Amino acid sequence: MDSAQGYNPLPKPNMATFSHQPSAVQRAPQQLRTPSNRKTIYDRNLNRTRTAELSRASFAYLFGEMVSYAQKRVTGIQDLERKLNEQGYPVGLRLLPLLLYREPPRTSVRPNRILPLLQFIHGPFWRHLFGRTADAIEHSSTANNEYMISDNEPLVNQYISVPKEMNQLNCAAYVAGMIEGVCDGCGLKAAVSAHNGGTEMWPGKTVFLIRFDDGVVEREGLLDSKK
Repeated sequence: MDSAQGYNPLPKPNMATFSHQPSAVQRAPQQLRTPSNRKTIYDRNLNRTRTAELSRASFAYLFGEMVSYAQKRVTGIQDLERKLNEQGYPVGLRLLPLLLYREPPRTSVRPNRILPLLQFIHGPFWRHLFGRTADAIEHSSTANNEYMISDNEPLVNQYISVPKEMNQLNCAAYVAGMIEGVCDGCGLKAAVSAHNGGTEMWPGKTVFLIRFDDGVVEREGLLDSKK
């Protein structure tokens, strides 16, 4: 043995010992956890939870996180309101068939005219979301295709602190997106936006401006002329 090379007491590694062995974590299939009665939320009766209420603290936390998430990905107030509108739109679109399903048989008809649609939003839709009806419905005196629904104390704005430099921001743009989803779901395409309309009595008042497409207004005129 050559002393210059020294003595290595470690045996040569056996390459078989280095073969890849899948870990127990990799082999174990991932499974969804289900209750002991094997029923999930999809097994619930849609009418059984119609009076269920969500904790305001939970709602405030979740909505605040949504606003914070959107704020980090925008460059201005209008962009932030547009992002909130886009988040609310699919909620309204999916909520419409559920509310119609829960309505009595005589009234469970999808609104296909402007006035019944506005009454549906003002009544069952608002009551489902906030436990009360909206405060007012108005028709614009300057534009035939514009209507306004007012809420004197929007729930979505009660837990949001808006800095002074962003005083024009109205987070109720999320609700405006939901209204827009309901309108489109009824085939009455409209653009909906939320505007600050505070007064001395109601400083947090919000006006939801619903601007229907010209084709919707023309169709309304044709249907009225046939009466």
